[in-house]
Amino acid sequence: MDFKMLMYILLVGVFVNNYVLQRFLGICPFLGVSKKLDQATGMGISVIFVMLLATAATWPIQKYILDPNGLGYLQTIVFILVIAALVQFIEIVLKRYIPGLHKSLGVYLPLITTNCAVLGVTINNITDEYNFIQSMVSSLGCGLGFLLAMVLFSGVRSRMEGANVPRAFKGLPITLVAASIVSLAFFGFSGIIDNLF
Repeated sequence: MDFKMLMYILLVGVFVNNYVLQRFLGICPFLGVSKKLDQATGMGISVIFVMLLATAATWPIQKYILDPNGLGYLQTIVFILVIAALVQFIEIVLKRYIPGLHKSLGVYLPLITTNCAVLGVTINNITDEYNFIQSMVSSLGCGLGFLLAMVLFSGVRSRMEGANVPRAFKGLPITLVAASIVSLAFFGFSGIIDNLF
């Protein structure tokens, strides 16, 4: 396994193909849970965990069950069911062992089930024809990118609360404007990563 290729996949997942800021997947939890740093961090870590587990479960299902039996057209349905089951498992574990985090995530934890970033990662790993190790590294990179976006944007939103915003932009409009500016900042990473490798 080429370590340089794995590092490239990881860094591209974090910075260049950031699922929230570049591909615009996972916007619902990004806008809903990024008000406070602790909630944003908890959601980001949960999404990393779900992305890794979902990839570990869906890649073998695709390669050893769906593809050999000509059932590739069931990919989306099967992947959604696997992700939903994993999120329920995580919710049970958090409720039992980390009730504070479970309570702070509240209704947003079940949103991971419908988080299109998790589904997008699992499908893109298959589409990009990554092997199992590359898929896991890609999922880790995309999860870290999601966490980075959540943490950065929670800082931006905390600064916006004290800002003098025009009345027409208060609430969601200024949040979307700020998200677009943060997204623009990430476009500069594509050239840097390509030049490193």
